[in-house]
Amino acid sequence: MRKILLGTACGAAVLLVGCSATVSRVTDAEAANFATSSRVEIESRQTPVTGSISLYEAMARSLKHNLDHHVAMMEADLAQADYDLSRWDMLPQIVANGQYYGRSNEAGASSLSLLSGRQSLEPSTSQERDIYTGDLTASWNILDFGLSKIRAQQLGDEALIQEERRRKAIIQIMEDVHRAYYRAVSAERLASRLRALEGDVSSAFQTSRQQFALRRTAPMPALSYQRELNDIQGQAQRLTRDMQMAKLELAALMGLAPDQQYSLQLPEQMPRPNRMVMTYEEMIDQALQNRPEIRESLYAQRIGEMEIKKATLEALPSLEGFVGIDASSNDFLFNNDWAGYGARASWNLLKVFSTGKRKKKAKAQAALERERGLATAMAVMTQVGVARTRYESLASEYKTASDGAMVQGDILGQIESLAKASSASKQTLIRERMNSILSEARRDAVMAEMAEASAHIYTALGYDPYTTAIDGTENIDTIAADLKVLWTERARAPG
Repeated sequence: MRKILLGTACGAAVLLVGCSATVSRVTDAEAANFATSSRVEIESRQTPVTGSISLYEAMARSLKHNLDHHVAMMEADLAQADYDLSRWDMLPQIVANGQYYGRSNEAGASSLSLLSGRQSLEPSTSQERDIYTGDLTASWNILDFGLSKIRAQQLGDEALIQEERRRKAIIQIMEDVHRAYYRAVSAERLASRLRALEGDVSSAFQTSRQQFALRRTAPMPALSYQRELNDIQGQAQRLTRDMQMAKLELAALMGLAPDQQYSLQLPEQMPRPNRMVMTYEEMIDQALQNRPEIRESLYAQRIGEMEIKKATLEALPSLEGFVGIDASSNDFLFNNDWAGYGARASWNLLKVFSTGKRKKKAKAQAALERERGLATAMAVMTQVGVARTRYESLASEYKTASDGAMVQGDILGQIESLAKASSASKQTLIRERMNSILSEARRDAVMAEMAEASAHIYTALGYDPYTTAIDGTENIDTIAADLKVLWTERARAPG
């Protein structure tokens, strides 16, 4: 018998060692395959770019193809799946069991008299050597039902929290699209002029260097001229770099590959700032009702309140009822199948003694969530004030920048006329062309900031960036048309 037990133990040990889990590093081939498949999948999801992209198409592409938005959507879907699954926990448990049992000899036993100490019966058996049994039992625990209902409600609120986080993500993306789009528009508007200017500057610099080398001009004026040309060239290159980054940022927001070539639909004129029509108090009321962060805080407070109820329920006795059907192949049984039923009660007395502590912790957590809610409300109120003030300040800055660009345009016109009449030097002409481009770039930069500030007002107020008729499954043109109607109406009166 000992040999049998020892052999069994050794066999079990060998089996456990053989089945132990092993960890292996990702191979270079696996990494390379992931890199290739990821790029192919990202590009395959894209709606092909067939023409110049408008602001509303950029917004639509961000809504449909932005991967950060997709992650937020999938997190919300996962939370909803957890909630849907939790509702099954409130139903009775129905368990089916099947079992086979066999042995190498008969299962027999004899009886010993407790009075005389003698064997009172011959060895006998009431069990076959091979037995099949099965049962189907339904049970329902009232305490588990109550706790499962609370957990389901908490998971439902968690799903709603994830939905608010999805709203927050797409609202922020739309705000970023406004800023990046107008910066990229400025890049396309000024790109050809910058290229022409860089060509003129490079040509003038080379000519001046040749004259300086041949001693055909005074050294210091020539060197000062070259230094100024070099400064202008550096400014033009920095401006070009910033503009290129704007298009890359917009491409990332739309889910386009960094090397994707695309053009933008240039507006005939840049939008003008509009005055605010809502009072500060009205904006605060709207923000405290609509902001995703506020609603997320309210759901978190509800979860905390449910935790207090859960701590109370866990201290109560558990009452479980069950009913089942059993069957056995054992022919020695008088009844081979029967129905069983009953009830059982249990009470975890240790939880009764710890109820006060657990309720205290749950109440502290609920109080913390309420305080966080107040802190969030204060932050929202501050953001509304900052968004309103920033928009109004940028509207004033835009007027100043527009006036400066207009004046610089008039100066450039005068210089070009003088240059044609040989009354102004090429150096002066190049300098004023650069100043003209810089003034327009400053104006457009303020315009981009103002467009972002305008969108930020709606972010601060918690307005959804699209109507309820859009769920993201529509094609790009349909989404863009819906966005154009909504945002054109909003642009008439920010706030």
